[in-house]
Amino acid sequence: MTHVYGATVDNETRCTHYHTEVDIIAIKFKCCDKYYPCIHCHNEAETHPPEQWPADTFEQTKAILCGVCQHEMTIQTYMQVTHCPNCQSLFNSRCQLHYHHYFDV
Repeated sequence: MTHVYGATVDNETRCTHYHTEVDIIAIKFKCCDKYYPCIHCHNEAETHPPEQWPADTFEQTKAILCGVCQHEMTIQTYMQVTHCPNCQSLFNSRCQLHYHHYFDV
């Protein structure tokens, strides 16, 4: 099982900041190579600023973790789907509003 850092509230990567039924992904941060449920969890736990993944890494970099089945996917795959390609669990579509924190978009 992949370790997810931060203020998690269950074993499906939900955190104190985002904890609805569909808040089930964690993002590997480029700056520290650690999975966190959200930007707030990262900023509360780390002393360095977050870094965005450059656009030219989206296709090959596995930086998204499904909290339900632990499937890792590339950033590009994550941006193209509405649910986990492995277990079909639905992702929160509102996460797109936060892409700029994690990805150079």
